[in-house]
Amino acid sequence: MILSKILGDGEFLNMDLINVSDFLELSIRFGFNLLVSLIITRGLYYSNTKRKDYFFSYLMIGIIVFLLCFLLNSVKLQLGFALGLFAIFGILRYRTNPMPIREMTYLFIVIGISVINALSNKKISYAELLFTNLGIVVVVWLFEKVFFLRHLAEKEIVYEKIELIKPEKRAELIADLEERTGIKIQKIEIGKIDFLRDSARLIIYYYLSDINAADNATNSYSNDDE
Repeated sequence: MILSKILGDGEFLNMDLINVSDFLELSIRFGFNLLVSLIITRGLYYSNTKRKDYFFSYLMIGIIVFLLCFLLNSVKLQLGFALGLFAIFGILRYRTNPMPIREMTYLFIVIGISVINALSNKKISYAELLFTNLGIVVVVWLFEKVFFLRHLAEKEIVYEKIELIKPEKRAELIADLEERTGIKIQKIEIGKIDFLRDSARLIIYYYLSDINAADNATNSYSNDDE
């Protein structure tokens, strides 16, 4: 090929300067994997949650996993290598803020797609590979957009009116928290209670879509005023 004739087939420190066919395969697969990862992380996850931190993490982990699998594919540890990566990345936790189940599921999806796209060999056709990726994207899209599984977010707060944490005053507690936070609360869990400081740690659950809708309405109202 022209690229091979220009660059030659030389070596440097026992490593080929370029292998045109392998380089083209890497470029095509990398672009395809990046496109699928962007559709899932940016088009489906970020559009619903607006979490830039997780979006960045998913994208970078997907890229690194793909490159690790593809470049180390020659080690011939394909199945064990893939399972090892699932084990390593599957147990990741951010120490300051444990990942919710939904975010862990997206992490598993991104890692799985990257491993599949990197380790697919000649026994798997491009049609099968394309069908697998499209199948995953379609299923995620169906549950996010069509069946619309609303994302129940959570927030931990310190609450000082401990007299309202009694079961018979649950309605008053929810009403007070909704008035002070401006959030439509779906569920409340009571954590540690400190009677010395007259405070309690509460976990409130709310639909993230309600917050996004309120933000959009506020932005629209501000734009109309301008």
